Parts: sequence; structure tokens; C-alpha cells
Amino acid sequence: MPDYHDEVTRHKKPDWLKIKLHDGEGFGEVARIVREHGLHTICSSGKCPNQAECWSRRTATFMILGDICTRSCKFCATATGRPLPPESDEPAKLARSVSLMGLKHCVITSVDRDDLPDGGAAHWAAAVRTVREANPDTTVEVLIPDFDGREEWIDTVVDAAPDIIGHNIETVARLTPQVRSRARYEVSLKTLGHIASKGCTAKSGLMVGLGESDDEVLAAVDDLVAAGVRILTIGQYLRPTLRHLPVAEYVTPEKFARYKEEALKRGMRYVESGPMVRSSYMAEKAMRCCREKK
Repeated sequence: MPDYHDEVTRHKKPDWLKIKLHDGEGFGEVARIVREHGLHTICSSGKCPNQAECWSRRTATFMILGDICTRSCKFCATATGRPLPPESDEPAKLARSVSLMGLKHCVITSVDRDDLPDGGAAHWAAAVRTVREANPDTTVEVLIPDFDGREEWIDTVVDAAPDIIGHNIETVARLTPQVRSRARYEVSLKTLGHIASKGCTAKSGLMVGLGESDDEVLAAVDDLVAAGVRILTIGQYLRPTLRHLPVAEYVTPEKFARYKEEALKRGMRYVESGPMVRSSYMAEKAMRCCREKK
């Protein structure tokens, strides 16, 4: 049943949001490995519009600690509820899958696990170390929860030495209480600031199209730069279901280009900005670029 209060969603999406389908050999191979090893990916759980493209390039973003989140953010399609205990053999299965896919750059994310004593930090560290031991030539990027800003939990992941540590701020300060269920804007900035203070390459992501102004987006960019973030993704929010927040605006590719230009001027080292951009989109390219600029 259509939601007639959502004026944007019930109108036809603009042409720039049309997705090109990919069904090459790489897509099928990645799907088989994910299925046979019982892995979770944010590509599927998060209904990512780039899943077909990325899997056809033989890349995927793995999601550890299950596929049930303890938080219920109003933008996210991942299931909310009571998660199962962490699987002790998950790091080994993940490392084996990275080897089978022949990945040069591995991206790992997770659901929020507020039910665990350390928020899942020890499991995170085990996953990074196991992947690196089995795949010494593969760079590792992680997209972590905020861990409630607990520095000792963040340090557990930092000490495992991933090449990039990301945490998404998701939206501008004013909209954070409406968009995110437990996370706070200032806690996300604290988490990112601590990551950067440890000498790690810090990365974050923003969604637009939720009702924010241009000035609010640029203020968020300034806050991220001040926290030490050097890699940024900016993408269009797309409503996963009618139970989620409505889209307020379909942002044009031209405006995304302006956001990228401004973010680079303000101190970002690498920016992916576009309607279909998501956190790990072209992540391997960002890795190469940051290494070249060091």
C-alpha cells in the first residue's frame, strides 16, 4: 500500500538513480562463496544498490557478528532484534573466503552488538588478524560501530592494525536523533577522532536527501576534517521499505560534484560523492590514493 505522505518516494525516481544490472561470472562466483561459507554481507542485508556491480568485480563487504542488529536506525534495512552469540570460527571462514576470491582489498563491517561486554571488539580484532595472517598481501579496511565511544574497545580494533578504519557519521547533526536510534553525532566524532589520534587512516560516510541543507552538509564535513578524517563517502539516501524514513530530496549529480569539490578544499584526502555511492564503494581506489599521498 503506497505511503501518500511521502511525496518524493511515490514519484518516479530520476534517471541518474537507474541501476545497471551485472550478471557476469564474477557475480556468480562471489555469490557461491558467500553462500557456501555461510557468510553475511552488508551488500545483501543492507539492500545495497551496487551489489550486482561490486560482486561482478569480485568484491564484497563482509558483515561479521551475525545479521541481526541491536539498534533500529530509521534508514537501515538490516534486521533488528536479539542476535545469536558470535561464531568462534567466523574469522577463519572469512579469511578463507578472502583467499578464494583473491581479494587485494578486503572490507569488513558488522551490525551493532550492544549485547556483548565489549561491543564485539575482541571478535573484530580476531577477524582482522586472521584475515591478515591468511592473506598477507591483502589490505584490510574495517567499518566499525561507535562502541559507545569507549576508547579501550576502539583500541582493541586499532591494535589489530587494519589499513583503514571507518565509522559512518551517517547524517548531519540536526537530523541525527531522527535518523539514528542510539548513536549520537558527538560520539561518532569522538570515535573518529580517537582513531585518527592513533595514527590510523580514518574514514566516514554521509547520506544526503534526508532534509539537510547544504550548509549543514559542509558543517559536517568541517567537523569530520577537524576530527582527523581523511576519506569521505557521500551518497543518496534511498528508502529501503515504507517502514523507513521517507526520502526528502533526490540530490542531483551536479550537487554531489560540488560536495566533493568542497570536501577536498576543506581537507579531505579522498572523496567519493554521487547518488549511488555507499561506504565501501570503490574502497580499493581510496586505499591506493591515500597511500600515494602519504
